[in-house]
Parts: sequence; C-alpha cells; structure tokens
Amino acid sequence: MRITRIAVHQVDLPLHEGSYRWSGGNAVAVFDSTLVRIDTDAGLTGWGEVCPLGPAYLPAYAAGARAGLRELAPGLIGLDPRQLGVLDRHLDRSMRGHPYVKSAIDIACWDILGKAAGLPVCDLLGGRYGDDFALYRAISQESQEAMAARVAEYRAQGYAKFQLKVGGDPDTDIARIHAVAAKLRPGDVLIADANTGWLMHQAARVVDAVRDVDVYIEQPCRSYEECLTIRRRTARPFVLDEVIDGLPAVLRGVADGAMDVINLKISKVGGLTRARQIRDLCAALGIAMTIEDTWGGDVATAAIAHLAHSTPPELLFSATDFNSYVTVSTAPDAPRRRHGRMAAGTAPGLGVTPDPAVIGDPVFVVE
Repeated sequence: MRITRIAVHQVDLPLHEGSYRWSGGNAVAVFDSTLVRIDTDAGLTGWGEVCPLGPAYLPAYAAGARAGLRELAPGLIGLDPRQLGVLDRHLDRSMRGHPYVKSAIDIACWDILGKAAGLPVCDLLGGRYGDDFALYRAISQESQEAMAARVAEYRAQGYAKFQLKVGGDPDTDIARIHAVAAKLRPGDVLIADANTGWLMHQAARVVDAVRDVDVYIEQPCRSYEECLTIRRRTARPFVLDEVIDGLPAVLRGVADGAMDVINLKISKVGGLTRARQIRDLCAALGIAMTIEDTWGGDVATAAIAHLAHSTPPELLFSATDFNSYVTVSTAPDAPRRRHGRMAAGTAPGLGVTPDPAVIGDPVFVVE
C-alpha cells in the first residue's frame, strides 16, 4: 500500500461559551484547526487533526502546522502508511522537532492501519477496557463566583472532574480554589491548573494556602525545575503537563518523584505512535494519565477516545471531549459525550468521516 495523495484543510471551531481563558491573560474565541486527509492506492483514506491552543501556549501555532505539512507532504508520497515505525523515523529525518506538525500525519496513518486491519484504532493500541471512560471539564478563568457556579452547570452534564484554570494573581487564585472546592460533592475531583502561570514565590503561597483543600496542583510554573521545587513543598497530588514532551521527560520525572499524574497531549509528542509509547511506559511505572490534546474537533476527539479507551482504567485519570466545547461538528459519526463519559468508536480505524460541506476545499493538495 502506498500514499498517493495528501490534502490539508483548515476549519474554524468557535466555542459555545464565547471564549476560553487561561493564565497570562490568554484567551481564544475561535480555534484554528487543521485536518489532514491521506489517500492510498488501496482505496483507503485516513484522517488526522492538529489544533494548537493559540500561539502563546506551546511552541506551536496553526499556520505553522500547515506550513510544516506543506514541507513534509511531498516526501510522504509513495510510503506505506501502515508502517508506522518507519514513517515516524522518516518524519524525524525530514524535519527536526515540530512534533505538532507531524501529529496529524501519524493519526491519519493509524486511521488507515485500522481500516486495513478491519479493527478500531483502540484495538491496535492495546485493546478496549470497559464500555466507556470518564471525562473532565475545564473551567475557564472568570471571577471566583462565576467559576464556582460552573460546577453545578457542568455536573448536570455528567462531569465529576473539574479542571480549574488558575495561574494569575495568587490571592485571586486562592479565592477561586476555595470557592470552587466549596461546591464539590463526594466523589468529585478538583484540579487547579496554572498552565505555567505562577512564579515560584507565587506558587509557594498558593500551595500553602490550599494545603487543607482536596485539590490537585497542575503545572504551577514554566520550567521543570521550578515545578519540582513546588512539588517538594506540598503534599497535594501533583500533575505535570506542559513540560511532558516525550519519554525522556517522563523518565526524569519518575526518577525525581516529580509527579503523580501527567497530561499526555497527542500532538505535543508527535502523534499516537509516540503517545502510545509514553502511555505504556507510564502504565508500567504506575503513573496515572489524563489523555488529551492541545485542542481540536471531531477527529482529534476520536484520536483521544481511542488512546484513552485502550488505557488501563486504574491509570486513566481522565480524558477530554473537545468536540463538546465547540459549535462546529466536522464529522457526524465522531464519539460524543454521554453523561460525562465517552467511548471510542467500534468501526475500523478512527471511525470518523469528515463532512466535505463543513470542512470545505483543501488549502493545498500534494500528489
């Protein structure tokens, strides 16, 4: 089987709630997503998606994804998309770094592999655990009163895990954490996610002020070393996210006892091939995981669902339903949230078929 054609599409994904706000005064109202279609001489087609969280979150941006794909796509024509290890090495030889550019290609090739095998991707990633898995809901930065009110709203949708966006003024964030914690019920889980937004002295104040609150602390500072310092000053469960960008980062974190949970973002590490490696290492080492991505619509949500559903339940801390946040559905057959839970599709591959009327004509095609 050979790749014969690659088409790249751009899709705007507006948010239901108007905007999404996190540390540093960052906000996004419309996500700029890139869909990749890979066609083969066997008549099989695969789909992938990459959607950076704006240009100020990670070293990634939407226009950069498409520029990188324009650079990589010609060299992929003629390769066998089922040979994922060979493809992974080819991508790294062709472009140093920029894992987010490579992610949609890798996901699309997993989609093709699943269709060729007649199996859903989660079966190829290790097998399906149970009927579904739990999701978390991010609470965008607002006043403490507004953020606390969101708990009841999201609980009514079935969520029991709430990721509170903090990482601003320490006094404001302390008040936010206490206000939201007061709304929790038995069984609820609260994560205070600073998205690298605090300096060490600010993070130290916050973790000390919430030492009696049942809350997870996520990525308080920008660097690994700063986060490790705060980790050693708190007894609260600790999550690392932005600094987890590959196997070496996980191994270093395990050696230092730097975290209890990681956030594993598919595009940040280069696609499902690399994400599976990290997932399996964490499973072997007893590190719990939130399986997600930087953002996306139906195709990205499907990829998340397959990786999450093939993760041992005791190690799956949570996962994300990004297509619930946005107003545009690119693929009507994508997995959907039901009562705060989700299941990967059972059709071969990712099980999603984007609607041409929604995604429009490609930005460019390589044949």
